Amino acid sequence: MTAPGDVPPDHLDRLRPVCLGLPETREEPAWVGLRWRIRTRTFAHAYTVGPDHPAAVARATATDEPLCVLTFRAPGDEIAGLLAAGPPFFAPGWGADVVGMTLDDTTDWTEVAELLTESYCLRAPRKLAARVDRPPG
Repeated sequence: MTAPGDVPPDHLDRLRPVCLGLPETREEPAWVGLRWRIRTRTFAHAYTVGPDHPAAVARATATDEPLCVLTFRAPGDEIAGLLAAGPPFFAPGWGADVVGMTLDDTTDWTEVAELLTESYCLRAPRKLAARVDRPPG
């Protein structure tokens, strides 16, 4: 990472195939970092933050290093469970259905793919969401 907002290339290598593999999505620069959208609706946003960000404060071990975070949408009945789990999850402080998570060497990328797919389905038109293979459950 070279500046706040930059997303490490190895994280992008994992996020892009998931996000861009969903129907009619696109990637674009956001005010900081990158976001993935279905039409005009953002379903994922990745960026780096400093040590005063809620994600960094919520971590068990503080660091002065930039921290990469991902925000996404979650169904109402799952938000409390994700946030109660604690790190890597955190409440970004905006949007009633938005959850954030930190991305690092311990990230479960299978879980990230499931969360991003669910986020997409919450934001996409029903006809597009119906085209997505989702894990049972």
